[in-house]
Amino acid sequence: MAVHRRPHALALSALLLGGLLIGQAQADEQRPDPRSPASRTHYPLVIDNCGHELTFEQAPRRIVTLGQLESELLLSLGVADRIAGTAVWFGPVRPPLRQANQTVPRLSEDVPSFESVTRLRPDLVAAQFTYHLGAHGEVATRNQFEQLGIHTWVSPSDCLGKQVTESSNSDGSRSRPFTMAVIDQEITQLARILDVQARGQALIDRLHQRITRAKARLALPEGSDKPTVVYWFSSPRLQGDPWVAGNDGAPGVISRTLGLDNIIDSSQEWPAVSWERIATLDPDIIVIADMNRRRFPADDVRKKLDFLHHDPVARELDAVEQGHIITVGAQGLNPSMRVVDAIETIGRQLADFRAADS
Repeated sequence: MAVHRRPHALALSALLLGGLLIGQAQADEQRPDPRSPASRTHYPLVIDNCGHELTFEQAPRRIVTLGQLESELLLSLGVADRIAGTAVWFGPVRPPLRQANQTVPRLSEDVPSFESVTRLRPDLVAAQFTYHLGAHGEVATRNQFEQLGIHTWVSPSDCLGKQVTESSNSDGSRSRPFTMAVIDQEITQLARILDVQARGQALIDRLHQRITRAKARLALPEGSDKPTVVYWFSSPRLQGDPWVAGNDGAPGVISRTLGLDNIIDSSQEWPAVSWERIATLDPDIIVIADMNRRRFPADDVRKKLDFLHHDPVARELDAVEQGHIITVGAQGLNPSMRVVDAIETIGRQLADFRAADS
């Protein structure tokens, strides 16, 4: 892992000279009329998904989603009435989607059983993470569902350019960096499958507009040092090595957009790195994940904050002493549409730090 130079004191201010990020207008959630003939899907439709060829004779009518990305994507496409059940949630649904989400049955906040999914008689099961439908799937294998005539879908963000091994505790590694183009691809493909292509394109356009605004307001002046950052997702135990972001996952998109320099130089998605190592690199900013999940002690954001302020090593970090700690929803640190939310949240907090330091 490379050691990065500490930015000059004014680097954080220079980064945000353009001003605050503006909030996302409710109009961003409005959808166009999808009834144009050019927007319709022609069946049968054949699509490759993570190396699996899928043939749809018609648009799925009963879908079970395993993961917040898939759930929010379908809600954003306006097909809440087709979601028979949902599971695997890290946090609350986006505010503009709350009303539609209230009509969707929640199977579980975490991983549901195979039986509870099949009981809903879905014609499509869509998973955010490979390990839910992988060779040793936490829910079941893709083959088990397909033997029952149920199509399966895994988010391309968790298979394209990514390798997951059964022994990995870092959520896999990437052979090429994740980009939002992968999310564009998934939106496009699911919109085709569901015969709502115009809505899919409108959703992609909204996401790109928000990213463009963020870049325009947070451009780092030429020659300036980049503020350094570490992203802490969780830990198997608070005093143990935390799972922090490598360079090539969703936090990489955030860093590149906002002009930040991740101190952890790794292709692994969430490698375990000691606090002593983090202290040596001493980041200017710490981003921590907030989530509803409670599988590990450090899932609780309050415990993370308490640790940072009381652990003999962590409390000496410059970011802790300066109060440069930013909390974001965990889903914003996973490859998903919520990466854009994280960019906006982190941008606003960085602006507050700039104002306080000026």
